[in-house]
Amino acid sequence: MYRTGTPVVLVLLNGRPVTINWCAEHVPAIVEAWFPGEFTGTAIADVLFGNYNPGGKLPVTFPKSVGQIPYAFPFMPGDRSGGKARVSGVLFPFGYGLSYTTFAYKNLVIYPDTAGLMNRVKVSFSVENTGKRSGDEIVQLYVNDVVSSVITYEKVLRGFERIHLKPGEKKKVSFFLTPRDLGFYGKNMDFTVEPGRFDVFVGSSSEDMQLKGTFWLEKK
Repeated sequence: MYRTGTPVVLVLLNGRPVTINWCAEHVPAIVEAWFPGEFTGTAIADVLFGNYNPGGKLPVTFPKSVGQIPYAFPFMPGDRSGGKARVSGVLFPFGYGLSYTTFAYKNLVIYPDTAGLMNRVKVSFSVENTGKRSGDEIVQLYVNDVVSSVITYEKVLRGFERIHLKPGEKKKVSFFLTPRDLGFYGKNMDFTVEPGRFDVFVGSSSEDMQLKGTFWLEKK
């Protein structure tokens, strides 16, 4: 059907990630429906005919090859190292998902930029619907502890919120990072929050980072 030039939409009904490299490269649109239940037909039809603007995001990572498994977000440093004899990168990252409209992220503010170990840090920014249709966006906040006494993930999800915006509408979104969000279990399995630099990433998926900022924790 694809070779005839007929417009094709691939609808996936599955319960786990699948390797669809050829489809991702050639098919213009893919709908990940998972297992919607008894209203499957109605739900998919509403999306295909444009009666509903989807806004879902992937809760898993889609690898490029079964040889990459286990391969899931969040990643440790070195998990995604490249090489001539290996498949590198993801097909669709954790948190990925499109809709029938587009969104722009602006005005990242982190306050305070230097805080005590037991203080909260506020992260705020604005999201604008830059398309022509109303839609939902799931904004995502990720954090990286740049230097720590034990190896930590490259970035971890520390907040998300689903917001509905009309065309041209803008909304301010705020998250509060607490010591629980910024700490980890050390080599003796005791929970600790260490001073140092933390990078903040805001975007629409774990790899689509629209905004980036930095703050510091200090002993006070």
